[in-house]
Amino acid sequence: MAYKTLFFDLDHTLWDFEQNSYHTLSHIYDTHELATIGVPSVAVFYEHYKVHNDRLWARYRNGFIGREELKWKRMWLTLIEFKIGDERLARALSQVYLEALPHQQALFPFAIEILEYCKAQQYDLNLITNGFEDTQWKKLNAAGIGHYFTHVITSEATNSLKPHAPIFEYALTAAGADKQGSLMIGDSLEADIMGAKSFGMDQVYFNPEKIPHEVQPTFEISCLSELKQIV
Repeated sequence: MAYKTLFFDLDHTLWDFEQNSYHTLSHIYDTHELATIGVPSVAVFYEHYKVHNDRLWARYRNGFIGREELKWKRMWLTLIEFKIGDERLARALSQVYLEALPHQQALFPFAIEILEYCKAQQYDLNLITNGFEDTQWKKLNAAGIGHYFTHVITSEATNSLKPHAPIFEYALTAAGADKQGSLMIGDSLEADIMGAKSFGMDQVYFNPEKIPHEVQPTFEISCLSELKQIV
């Protein structure tokens, strides 16, 4: 298949969300002296936050909760794990997290190299992300990769979320592309791979931890450099 248009996911695909989130939560842990109120370590704080963040993002993606609830409740539920039932603190820490996180710059290995390669091969590069508009642009600019993309399609701007078809349809229209000549590259089996597959677009599943699964994507890679073998 001769692809012309590439659609990348951002978080967990190009931008290393886990590393950036850990650094942000570590800063919060230290500056707000969370050890003094019963949070034993940064690592434990991060692991609990990750569980609640992943669960609430799934609920948000499926329409069960709204954006504002997602933003603060993941921190509140994390604090509850340590018997800290302080909603005001949870909201304050959530705000600090949201302001600091997008300024982190860690990317996955070979992210810059593969973007440079794809540009040199004259592919039209675009993003489809379930993240919030302002936050995602801050991440792109902080990491220095915003200029690679012709269009940045966010769920907030389109009022639709991956894996649902409208956001993919919007992206194709914005890019002036068609399904047959387009390729979706992302880390989420549900949002990126199954979403694109149901829509009729080929997919590359980025699976750096080589987690077993039963989905059959068009392609699968464990390192971004492997994308050169596909495009």
